Amino acid sequence: MKRVLSLLLWAVIIVLAYFVVDSPLEQVRFENEREKREEAIIQNLIDIRTAQVKYKEKYGEYTAGFDTLIAFVKTDSLPNVMKEGYLTDSMVEAGMTEEKAIKLGIIIRDTTYVPALTEIFGENYPIDELGIIPFTDGKQFELGATTVRTGSNVPIKVFEAKVPYQVYMSGLNKQEIDNMRAKAIKFEKYPGLKVGSLSEANNNAGNWE
Repeated sequence: MKRVLSLLLWAVIIVLAYFVVDSPLEQVRFENEREKREEAIIQNLIDIRTAQVKYKEKYGEYTAGFDTLIAFVKTDSLPNVMKEGYLTDSMVEAGMTEEKAIKLGIIIRDTTYVPALTEIFGENYPIDELGIIPFTDGKQFELGATTVRTGSNVPIKVFEAKVPYQVYMSGLNKQEIDNMRAKAIKFEKYPGLKVGSLSEANNNAGNWE
């Protein structure tokens, strides 16, 4: 009987030792995987912001649909203004303006149009994957666009792209995800990663910045 109890005690000790050692290792594994996923997702959000800014420059507003945004980058074009000539200090002192210089042919401006994809990202960029959240088997970022008003009642066009923790960290330690979510909510932060905002004009900032 003593031998049996001794063996059981050793078994309990071994199990407890395993959990004592494995717990910090699990934390390290979680953090490593979280950082890897977030690095890829943040890059996607930055690219979405870049495309949205270019879209607004041309059309005066942001879009709430990835189909529209992707089609813009794939098929649209952007102006590229070439400028030849310049004003010397003596010309400026004599009252010469750039507008006059253009009329006189001193400065020449030539506008050409280049494919949006090449101009924004480069021709080999996988634009069809712009809205896809990495590590989620094809799920899309939430995308929205609207108009908000400042304190002085000035209308501002805004957009937002986001993904919650539980979506992009699916398959990882659930308790760790719940802890991160609870902490974000406690401090009134978005429980995930996002760029832009539909509730305020924040200069298209990402919440990781």
